[in-house]
Amino acid sequence: MRRAAAFSARFSADGPANTMRSAALILGILAILMGLLWIGQGAGLVHWPASSFMIDQRPWIARGAILAVVGLFVIAASRMRR
Repeated sequence: MRRAAAFSARFSADGPANTMRSAALILGILAILMGLLWIGQGAGLVHWPASSFMIDQRPWIARGAILAVVGLFVIAASRMRR
């Protein structure tokens, strides 16, 4: 009976909202990390993978910065209370 109570407490009426917030937080973090990787590759600071077409290609600096900023907005939106 204790397991059922723990399960129902974890997945209460606010459960789907918490799940969506967690998913948005993870998505935002991944967007920031990928944006930073793109910035590093575009600037020629990161040479991984070695055969990447983005290495030393300046447009990827701007694209990475945009993606990182979008990731910040997604994280901020996930942290807002309704």
